[in-house]
Amino acid sequence: MNRLHSVLPFLRWFPMSAAGIRADLLAGITVALILVPQSMAYAQLAGLPVVFGLYASFVPVIVASLWGSSSQLHTGPVAMLSLMSAAAVLPFATPGSPEFIQISVMLALMVGVLRLALGLFKLGAIVNLLSSPVIVGFTNAAALIIGLSQLSKIIGVPFPRSDFYLADLWGVVRQVGATHWPTLAFAVGAYVLIVLLGRIMPRLPGVLVAVVLATIVSAAIGFEQKVEVPLTQVHVPGEVAAIGAYAATAGRIDALTRQIAATNREVARLERAGGLDNITRAADIGKALRPLQHERTLLKAQNNERRIALHELRLEGVKTPAGLDFYAYGKVPAGMQGDGKAWRFARVADGTVTLSAGGAVVGAIPTGLPGFAVPELNWRVMLALLPAALVMALIGFMEATSISKAIATTTGERIDASKELVGQGLANIAGSFFGSYTVSGSFSRSAGAARTGAKTGLFAIVSALVVVLVLLFFTPYLYALPQAVLAVIVMMAVFSLIRVAPLVRAWRVDRVEALIGLVTFAATLWMAPAIANGILLGIVLTLIAYLFKRMKPRAEIVAYKADGTLGGVRAHGLAAISQTVVPVRFDGALTFASVAYFEDVVLDVIAGFPRAQAILIIGSGINSIDASGEEKVRELAKQLHDAGVELYFSGLKHQVLSTLERTGVVDECGRERFLPNKEQALQTLLARYPDSS
Repeated sequence: MNRLHSVLPFLRWFPMSAAGIRADLLAGITVALILVPQSMAYAQLAGLPVVFGLYASFVPVIVASLWGSSSQLHTGPVAMLSLMSAAAVLPFATPGSPEFIQISVMLALMVGVLRLALGLFKLGAIVNLLSSPVIVGFTNAAALIIGLSQLSKIIGVPFPRSDFYLADLWGVVRQVGATHWPTLAFAVGAYVLIVLLGRIMPRLPGVLVAVVLATIVSAAIGFEQKVEVPLTQVHVPGEVAAIGAYAATAGRIDALTRQIAATNREVARLERAGGLDNITRAADIGKALRPLQHERTLLKAQNNERRIALHELRLEGVKTPAGLDFYAYGKVPAGMQGDGKAWRFARVADGTVTLSAGGAVVGAIPTGLPGFAVPELNWRVMLALLPAALVMALIGFMEATSISKAIATTTGERIDASKELVGQGLANIAGSFFGSYTVSGSFSRSAGAARTGAKTGLFAIVSALVVVLVLLFFTPYLYALPQAVLAVIVMMAVFSLIRVAPLVRAWRVDRVEALIGLVTFAATLWMAPAIANGILLGIVLTLIAYLFKRMKPRAEIVAYKADGTLGGVRAHGLAAISQTVVPVRFDGALTFASVAYFEDVVLDVIAGFPRAQAILIIGSGINSIDASGEEKVRELAKQLHDAGVELYFSGLKHQVLSTLERTGVVDECGRERFLPNKEQALQTLLARYPDSS
């Protein structure tokens, strides 16, 4: 039975009681009321149409609940991985384009395979590479990036997209004067409503109430106000020229993106084919990518500036027999009656320009369930995405397990990290075949499930079925939902993740670790949107600091303090016990990484105490020894003996002493050189080597 439960972990739900089923139904419906608006908001954060958030809230939710370890963990779209997905895919395609969607789905498959492999091989401990300060620094930076990336939707201005997030954010700040006030009003109203309901009526799903009311009001007042007209009906020569240049440049950017993608596919095909000629040809073709990528970067920067400039222009519509003609706002020709609305540029395609006098809404959402489709694989892009996929796999796993363990402290449920990895991996793999992008465990939804009394993973399946009903019957009713409301939902979710206190505490414990956390924070901000690079830098710095500590563990000459205990001579300003017997505390493993430092410590003692006859290594802090350490002990003991100084050890742990015994070091040096404890050792040595001074 235990073996069967390990393969089919959902069997632990049975037998179910009527009360348990009722609790799961209630929890599932409650979570779904949070899931639907959250998933749409996070899909936009991932650079995808909102319907893909709903797709990610269907199959992955069910699979993760069936094969996960925690009964209360809810899997689906989350803010952090949504941003990381967008940042990883952005260099390869335009957000919202078919190529972007295809690569996002492929990335979900990659993350799923990596998590599944980590779970099957029980490598969950790899997450220990992420130290607490690094996680906090990264999370704080990512939360700021995610939250502030929604600012453009809050104030209703374009968000420039480039390879440098801080410059993009500055581009938004520059447009504050062009704020669309009705859009801002929807955002502020949604925020106030969610906060008030959370305080006054906490049982009500404030997020869903805000979404429903905002959609109703938006539809009632005609918030969107959008019109599509031929460019020939815009009678502002300067603006027509600017729109034409913008459209031409956008077309060139799309063509370059397709050309780069095709070149990548060809290079990947040649590399798979193998052979010297194919590999040489692949390298030659690969060199042609650099100028294309450089040109695309320059053109994107130019169009970002054009887009901002176009947004600042205002047009006024005039009714004509052909429809609407547009002139500069307030400069309608004499004899014509303007509509008094300030129309702004929204987009252009195929000679048709879209103008808006209102705010941005979600728009048409496809009705129906996602179909089964095998993800398209681009091997060259996959190779480029691999570092980001690995970081996303680790971050998502860390989120899921930390949430599960936090909930388990109240439920008493045992969490198996490897099983959770398997569940999360299968969820992403299965989801990628049904149009899902990368998913993970959600803290807000999992906490909501636990709070409402969810008993088994059945609650998550219920929430997924509610999403199915939304996809089948309710998507047309979400057309008028203001995007500013979804932006507020994202902002409120991620800004709650920002924590300063852990870094302050880390500074008091270990300033090096705290500094690494701060560097991770700064690097993540600076490298955005490629935020995965920020945490990779944090991991590298953590490993370097760890290795440095292992290479130079604490070592100090000790002497008696006033209370009779031993303390560091330098740390406590103590006088040496003797000039002939020098006790040294060494608190670290004697391995290849630290033996050179161990030797330096001993040689420094010789230099500082020229009349030393015995050096006592207080070894209670030496936890392990390898071949390099054993060899160094042997060499040092012989060198010191030849120089008239004897090397002694006290308090060695059993595993260390037994290793030295097996290799013959104890017999070679003399068993009397290895004493059981420091008190006996000092008493014996001070009597044996009296200080003649």
